[in-house]
Amino acid sequence: MRKLPRVLVVEDESAIAELIAVNLRHNGFAPILAFEAEAARREVEAELPDVILLDWMLPGESGVSLARYWRQHERTRQVPILMLTARSDESDKVQGLDAGADDYITKPFSTKELLARIRAVLRRRTPDALDDLVQVGELALDTATYRVSFRKQELKVGPTEFKLLHYLMKNAERVHSRGTLLDRVWGDHVYIEERTVDVHIKRLREALGEAGSMIETVRGAGYRLSVVGLRAATVASADSSAT
Repeated sequence: MRKLPRVLVVEDESAIAELIAVNLRHNGFAPILAFEAEAARREVEAELPDVILLDWMLPGESGVSLARYWRQHERTRQVPILMLTARSDESDKVQGLDAGADDYITKPFSTKELLARIRAVLRRRTPDALDDLVQVGELALDTATYRVSFRKQELKVGPTEFKLLHYLMKNAERVHSRGTLLDRVWGDHVYIEERTVDVHIKRLREALGEAGSMIETVRGAGYRLSVVGLRAATVASADSSAT
């Protein structure tokens, strides 16, 4: 029997949580409900879900704080998080993404949009090509083992950043517009703003550490992954040390 994807719904309004759960069950998912942060922590500790729907406003600890907590821990770092929020300002959305959310959905939302976003984050969790080892300079990505390394040191990268890096490495030295990245990495980009790409690029650079300089911003065009960027950063660092 096929195992249904487990979706942890963290929502303090029981009517909304139950409605989400009903729609998830009818569409091939197995929902688990938690009405506050501590209950959500217990559910995750007991068994990792496949995706987390996390309300921004929770009693006690906020959803943003909870997302940040899960992203800081090795066991939960790779679980996709979809933030549910009544906040529509760009700054609020960026704050949620910066905290570790892979995507967000603004209330009120349709069942169709919610399901599309859940399926999109689940697809991003699994790269398109399996058993695929990609290497650009000293940066390596292995989709079979879900590992990223730089100079043979393993790096911790979130699920959306992993697929974004995979695409950039498979198409190294080319400039990719935000629209192209949304189309290739997110897929169901009709619901996602281009600003989302900038947030995930920022997170990816931070995760890559020194190798983050390989991701170049091409003004007015988009982003490019190149070994030239790393060389330039290395030279600049050496010149700075010399002075």
